Amino acid sequence: MTETIRNITIIAHVDHGKTTLIDNLMKQSGTFRENENVEERIMDSGELEKERGITILAKPTSINWKNSRINIIDTPGHRDFAAEVERVLHMADGALLLIDSAEGVMPQTKFVLSKALKQGLKPIVVINKLDKPDQRANEVLDETFDLFVNLDANEEQLDFPVLYASGRSGWASKEINGPRENLQPLLNLIIEKVKPSSSDKKKPFAMLSTLLYADSFLGRSLVGKIAQGTAKANQQIKAINLEGNKVDEGRLTKIFRYEGTKKVPIEQGEAGDIVIIAGLEKANVADTICDLEVSEPINATPIDPPTMSITITVNSSPLAGMEGKKLTSTLIRDRLILEAENNVGISFAENENRDSFIISGRGELMLEILLTQMRREGFEMTVSPPKVLIKKDTEGNKLEPIEEITMDLDEEFSSKVIDSMNRRKGKLIDLKDTGKGKKRLIFHAPTRGLMGYTSRFLTLTKGTGVINRIFHSYGKYTGEMEGRRNGALISMEDGKAVAFAIFNLQARGEMFVKHNDPVYKGMIVGLSSKSGDLEINVLKGKKLTNMRTQGTDENVVLTPVRKMAIAEQLSILNTDEALEITPLSCRLRKVILDTHERKRQSKSS
Repeated sequence: MTETIRNITIIAHVDHGKTTLIDNLMKQSGTFRENENVEERIMDSGELEKERGITILAKPTSINWKNSRINIIDTPGHRDFAAEVERVLHMADGALLLIDSAEGVMPQTKFVLSKALKQGLKPIVVINKLDKPDQRANEVLDETFDLFVNLDANEEQLDFPVLYASGRSGWASKEINGPRENLQPLLNLIIEKVKPSSSDKKKPFAMLSTLLYADSFLGRSLVGKIAQGTAKANQQIKAINLEGNKVDEGRLTKIFRYEGTKKVPIEQGEAGDIVIIAGLEKANVADTICDLEVSEPINATPIDPPTMSITITVNSSPLAGMEGKKLTSTLIRDRLILEAENNVGISFAENENRDSFIISGRGELMLEILLTQMRREGFEMTVSPPKVLIKKDTEGNKLEPIEEITMDLDEEFSSKVIDSMNRRKGKLIDLKDTGKGKKRLIFHAPTRGLMGYTSRFLTLTKGTGVINRIFHSYGKYTGEMEGRRNGALISMEDGKAVAFAIFNLQARGEMFVKHNDPVYKGMIVGLSSKSGDLEINVLKGKKLTNMRTQGTDENVVLTPVRKMAIAEQLSILNTDEALEITPLSCRLRKVILDTHERKRQSKSS
């Protein structure tokens, strides 16, 4: 093979333009035919990725440039998927660090850069989105240099090359006001600065499994960079874990490599290349896939432990089975086990009867995406309020996950936001002016207090604030947290809600149901403006009489119902409440639907 292989990863904070830049690199390097119809953000292939505009799974692609094959790995920018980034860095020989020319250095920028520097990578800095009217590229470059210094970058790493670019417009330049023609300066810089993989092709085959995909045709597919030797179709291989113990053995049935976004079958993969292999049933991420004579595992980043869990059971409400087709605990169990096998960030546990399942993940977004995917597949289920996973230190003290929260907001809202964070046991770490009447606040706060906080923050800042969260560490347990102050408005009858009844009950609090919505006993139809639960009748229609007087039939005007995402609905639940999820509806409910049974339970507890 005459071509050299260079493996690079694109790392950045969420929404700084990684996927859009890759789109244009692929278009300009001739990956697609001239007449080929290519959609935007082609790397975000999942339905939820397209809708939300975020990358959820790390995905490799490859382009050819000047007799070199450049394997590019697109990584997620959201904190819940940070482990994907850590593992992907093992496959890379270099990294492109993308930074938004207006937002500058953000929490995830700091996180991903620290991981890249520890791996010994020498990043190329790309200050992106230079076509923004509020760009401040010079200040952002200073912030970036300070960040490299703070993260103990060595001399070589501090001497990083810089390009100014607009991924969307498809150009890169060495100067802020330089020529804005195409992305060739970036491709040339990658060839110049990223050294090809130096691997021994004569040693026996070994590769670190970095990503895992479930393929309906191939079965379990493992992606990784071949560290040494050559992988050939049909050869005998085994998998060993980080301790060196054998976990699987089999035959390498298929090898693929990436060409553009397509997987192309090959007869053999060489050291330094990123390949997909099939043939092993039990091998997982962080295992070493190797020849039978290899006994030493390749070093890998252990998978981060989950910080939050939910309990999923079958839907037991009177409306069960009205919308979904997948209702039984067996179907739910099989789906969750499949998710845990293919998504290393998710872990699965169950009770003895196999009818209650505990799913743990790294944050509410990861859990919300799983629930949303299952909903679209036709599942119905009941979900408990999320719990953070508490640890204990050597002295027996309780430790809980603490997050670092960075907020950019207008100065007028800062006092309200600081007050709201104090109630959630947040500590203000830093407060600075970022110019133009804006402030940046940095807090450390327990994850427990931040569930569903994003929507509260947007309300406080009238939709103008930007909030970013990232896992910081496990810290001392901060004591009991104030729960929801408002009581629940609970339906006392089964049937369909009536506009007249809702109109008369609006004064009691915020209603969650509209006219003609199905309701049942024990369903939460609103939040009371006071503390303490209240049972109400939303089915009570207007008494009909034969008296006709002027003004009796005024129009009933209902306050529009607030639309809440699954994460926000879960965040407002108390411990005796649950969320019923069906393909078309999400309903809040009491765990015990019967009023008398609920009262007996509360007295006994």
